[in-house]
Amino acid sequence: MSAQGSGSQVWLPEHLKQAIDAAEVALWSWNVNTDRFTMDERAFGLWGLPWADEVTFEELSAHIHPADRDRVRAAFTGTRSVAGAYEIDFRIILGDEVRWISARGQGADAGIVEGVMFGIFLDVTNRKQAEEGHELLAGEMSHRVKNLLAVATGLTHISRRSGKGAEEMAEDLIQRLTALGRAHDLVRPLPGSQGKAALLGDLLSVLLAPYDDPGAFAGRIRVAVPRMGIGEGTATTLAMVIHELATNSVKHGALSVQEGTLDVSGSCDDTHLQLTWAEDGGPKVQGTPEMRGFGSKMISRSMSQHFDGGLSYDWQPSGLVVTLRMRKDRLAA
Repeated sequence: MSAQGSGSQVWLPEHLKQAIDAAEVALWSWNVNTDRFTMDERAFGLWGLPWADEVTFEELSAHIHPADRDRVRAAFTGTRSVAGAYEIDFRIILGDEVRWISARGQGADAGIVEGVMFGIFLDVTNRKQAEEGHELLAGEMSHRVKNLLAVATGLTHISRRSGKGAEEMAEDLIQRLTALGRAHDLVRPLPGSQGKAALLGDLLSVLLAPYDDPGAFAGRIRVAVPRMGIGEGTATTLAMVIHELATNSVKHGALSVQEGTLDVSGSCDDTHLQLTWAEDGGPKVQGTPEMRGFGSKMISRSMSQHFDGGLSYDWQPSGLVVTLRMRKDRLAA
């Protein structure tokens, strides 16, 4: 590991090794003729493979995410003839874990020495997760702004249906928008631990208060759920789910028309809480809508990740019925 120079030992290779270890860089070489890789121990650990003198490209490919496999194979094949530096990011699967790997090297003009190409692997999982988090936050903020505008329009229509004069209608609309603001505060996580646990029924009542229409008839929105406390994190996550369902109902469902009603009921067993969101009297449902929007993905992810539960949609002719199932031991968080 040493080299001679000017009568003294220069420990450059050892210093270089320390720098590589500090940067957590994995080294590889690829024989483009035999299609075999030689890698260092860090690279084998990165791919979750036992140490071996060589590994084939196909053996590595078996660990690449199916959605990225063809793209990675084409990129590596292209480096045999394309000049210049290259870099490609892709996912690999190790059991239940998904990692992001960045492969970097030089192309045909400078990177191949006697049929062997050299490069590095970097684990860029944290960077990719941060990028995905930023994209998710930007998408969620855009989605919420659009939803708030749609809800404000829907609340204006509800107030207008009361048949009151302009002054009374304005006062009614202000009250609804104020209630919407209180509900929106529940959707927005508070910094630190400012929030407090709440009763499930109180939370749902506050969230749905802006959409009630007592001018049409009493009890347009009915909430009947078990009396139970929920934690701050649960309140925020559940508020996001309920707010999304209410927004969709104001835009397309039972709460978009004067005759529409909403019933939110709940039941418990030893391990789970089940909430049923049942709309009735809204526009007639034609077929089964595609649930591919950002909001649908968001609430599905929330139910799965936070509550270890799920939700299902039943598009009945009379209106949408949504069943939400949550683990009771997750509700206190």
